[in-house]
Amino acid sequence: MRAVVQVASTAHVEVEGEVVGQLDSPGLVILLGVTHDDDQRTARKVAEKIWHLRIMDEETSAAGNNAPLLVISQFTLYGSVRKGRRPSWSDAAPGPVSEPLYEYFVAYLRELGAHVETGRFGAMMDVSLVNNGPFTVIVDSADLA
Repeated sequence: MRAVVQVASTAHVEVEGEVVGQLDSPGLVILLGVTHDDDQRTARKVAEKIWHLRIMDEETSAAGNNAPLLVISQFTLYGSVRKGRRPSWSDAAPGPVSEPLYEYFVAYLRELGAHVETGRFGAMMDVSLVNNGPFTVIVDSADLA
């Protein structure tokens, strides 16, 4: 599982002109990609890492600030550009595998106490945000102990 995490002062995601998720106060925008060997244990590890990362103002976490999260599924995080000019998506899990894990990731963050807004899985989305800092980190389950 791979997540691009951005600290944002505001953010929203639209599908066909309709806002489907937004941050009304400073929080985190999480772009989440799922690969073939991910499971619920992986989703829990990544969710816990992000929720407790001390990347908000004054080195506090989203958990410590009770900051909202906007989680958006993004299979392109597993795109490979090693060969040729066209990205390969073979490392990205297909929808029937990734959608339940995306939903589990969101549900687990809510269990941890997070207020979570989402995009719409599989939809073409327009994501707007004001990256505060700018501050962006990549959390990859392959790098977690």
